[in-house]
Amino acid sequence: MSETRPTAVGTVLVAVGGADEERVDGLVDAAVEVSRPNHTTVVLGHVFEPDSYADVLDRLGYDAGDDVTPDDVAARQAQVRRARDRLDGAGLDVAIRGAVTARGTGVVDLAESVGADRVVVGGQGRSPAGKAIFGSTAQEILLQSPCPTTYVRGD
Repeated sequence: MSETRPTAVGTVLVAVGGADEERVDGLVDAAVEVSRPNHTTVVLGHVFEPDSYADVLDRLGYDAGDDVTPDDVAARQAQVRRARDRLDGAGLDVAIRGAVTARGTGVVDLAESVGADRVVVGGQGRSPAGKAIFGSTAQEILLQSPCPTTYVRGD
């Protein structure tokens, strides 16, 4: 009798946002769980809202004429650096992608552009009434994702 192996997951997109400081470990743990046995690439995706991107560039010391990409700026975000360090420590291949657009749409677009086989996204714990509404960004990602999505609940 031959052994059946699960289908390998080639790319896992982990959405890491500014509010994910307390969820980074859970997001990384979920990514490692599906990535390690399948030798996948983990893409850390960070989406900047268009109306605050200029402020982020200014805070990081970039000038308007600097040749900087959203990928470069994403790589400088504390949560992304922390996630990358943990994923590097787990021996996984890691890439970083940034985007400037609405958060939910940006994560879905990133998933499509990197050919993600899985998306890992975090969200806040909700009260029973709040669960009916869920969270607008996480809900949009779950409903629009081009591939299976793992939701990591934060407290």
